[in-house]
Amino acid sequence: MRVARAFRMPIIAAFAALAVSGCMRATAPVPVVQPHPDLDSIAYGRPRDSAPPVAVADSSGAIGAFRTSLAAAPHRSHAPVPVVYAAAPIPVAYDAAYHLDAGDRLRVVVYGQEGLTNSYAIDAAGSITMPLIGAVPARGRTPARLAADITAKLRNGFIREPSVAVEIEAYRPFFILGEVATPGQYPYVPNMSVESAVAIAGGFSPRARRDRVTLTHTDASGSSRIVVPLGTAISPGDTVLVGERWF
Repeated sequence: MRVARAFRMPIIAAFAALAVSGCMRATAPVPVVQPHPDLDSIAYGRPRDSAPPVAVADSSGAIGAFRTSLAAAPHRSHAPVPVVYAAAPIPVAYDAAYHLDAGDRLRVVVYGQEGLTNSYAIDAAGSITMPLIGAVPARGRTPARLAADITAKLRNGFIREPSVAVEIEAYRPFFILGEVATPGQYPYVPNMSVESAVAIAGGFSPRARRDRVTLTHTDASGSSRIVVPLGTAISPGDTVLVGERWF
């Protein structure tokens, strides 16, 4: 009897071990939940080769409804809008209010006189030199006033009833210095502003102050230097100085 009891305990322990081992190996089925589509991929589009997003019911309330509405919305392109840059102002052939100075090139037309009709540049002394009448002062005069002076000189012993017209063929240049890509001398175009002058010079340098510049203007009353905003109009012969920002 005692021997049977001695064998009974190891047998019970063995069966218990086998039962525990079987429970540990058995795995319950694990439900697989399809992941929710990423909000960024829904809002901004998906890769070209990827499958379309699938709307999945979400028990999280407002967030689930928001994801579902985004998935159902049509895809919109977010390509940057192209920027169009306007060309330089169109030059005019004649400006009655403009005051001439050295560096301007003029087209003088004397009707019926091909030998006198020609292009003339105003020299450093401020005059143009024409056949028959020689030097004619031009600095500080308007084109209409210069045409009247030429007419008076031709009428004085050369042509009985001269008819003269003066047009501006090319304006004297302006100058731009300082923090621009290509400082230097450039042809002036009517109705130019400081901003268009900077554009012609290649734009601001990385260190440029971009809100104001120093403008030097010279006329009959002398020279003046003022700090002006970018929208300020400039004149032929002006000097634009773009300063350096402090930070």
